[in-house]
Amino acid sequence: MRSKIVAGNWKMNKDVTGSKELANGLVAGLKGKTLNNTRVVVAPTFVNLTAVKEVAEGSVIEVAAQNMHQEKSGAYTGEISAEMLTSIGLKSVVLGHSERREYFGESDALLAEKVNAALANGLEVIFCFGEVLEDRKSGNHFSVVEAQISNALFHLDAAAWGSIVLAYEPVWAIGTGETATAEQAQEMHAFIRKIVADKYDVALAQEVSILYGGSCKPGNAKEIFSKEDVDGGLIGGAALQAEDFIAIIEAIQ
Repeated sequence: MRSKIVAGNWKMNKDVTGSKELANGLVAGLKGKTLNNTRVVVAPTFVNLTAVKEVAEGSVIEVAAQNMHQEKSGAYTGEISAEMLTSIGLKSVVLGHSERREYFGESDALLAEKVNAALANGLEVIFCFGEVLEDRKSGNHFSVVEAQISNALFHLDAAAWGSIVLAYEPVWAIGTGETATAEQAQEMHAFIRKIVADKYDVALAQEVSILYGGSCKPGNAKEIFSKEDVDGGLIGGAALQAEDFIAIIEAIQ
């Protein structure tokens, strides 16, 4: 049975004090709650990973990185390797986020290298992908999503997919005030599961968790999470308030 996952991407927000306060709020708010096969993941900025991990120790909260470099080491000023992440006890990394693609020019080919490096170091990959508004309006959204997944992930053997979580981001619904309907989310998630099944097999596709990452909030989370192929969410802004994030977690129960 595939896991339900609610992951909070804190992006470039919160200094160390704010990060610890948010983490403490989540630990306290989730203490004693029954999560019913739901994983809770938070991804602080690099400099606060250790601090948040210390706060989360012994709780249900897992800590992930927001990005990593594809090389093991070298003259890459400002970058972080997979080995550095595992050395502080991390087990997951977010790759391919729409902001990394847009602002830092990350291509499918580069992301394939990053995925390989993460998996080689035992890291789970939360792999992001999704279409922009122009693609949606032109009707190319399915082909764009299929290309992003196939180019970056379909070189993997079936066994590697035990360490892959997919996160669909309708980019046109992130920070724009627009939100995909629950039906649109389900339609795309079902399509994603089908292309994975077509490439590998139905059993593998049924085990892959597919998260929705488009402006999910306490007010719409329950409806979105109720859909058959939506296995949780990659949450942005709403993950920065403990009360809102916990409400989203509760919506998946």
